[in-house]
Amino acid sequence: MENTMDKKQPVSELMRDTIDKIHELVDTNAIVGQPISTPDGVTLIPISRVNFAFGSGGGGYGKAQPHQFGGGGGAGVKIDPVAFLIIKDGVTRVLPVAVPPVSTVDRIVEMVPDLMDKAERFLDKKQAEKESQQDLA
Repeated sequence: MENTMDKKQPVSELMRDTIDKIHELVDTNAIVGQPISTPDGVTLIPISRVNFAFGSGGGGYGKAQPHQFGGGGGAGVKIDPVAFLIIKDGVTRVLPVAVPPVSTVDRIVEMVPDLMDKAERFLDKKQAEKESQQDLA
């Protein structure tokens, strides 16, 4: 098994080439982006989440010519923006990038805090009205 990663093996070369291409695509600049400076002194630094995967495979064919090889490799990279670091006057803030809801359930879950606040205000208002009516009686 130790000679499967030997540089002479075509599968090994294929895997190394695939990994090298992924390395070109995914570096630290894909996660923490280059700072962007605005004329009014604000610096924005994009932050992203990076997912990647790769696969390679192959094999030698034929007994008469042992150097025949068939193989392939592939890779996928997904980059999602997560947040921005905002630096102004020496103060750093994190501004998250909200992912839009995908389904109705996601939208309902997003609405729950707002609905709870509205319900609480409504109940507080009703309680205050009830108390004021009891004070008048």
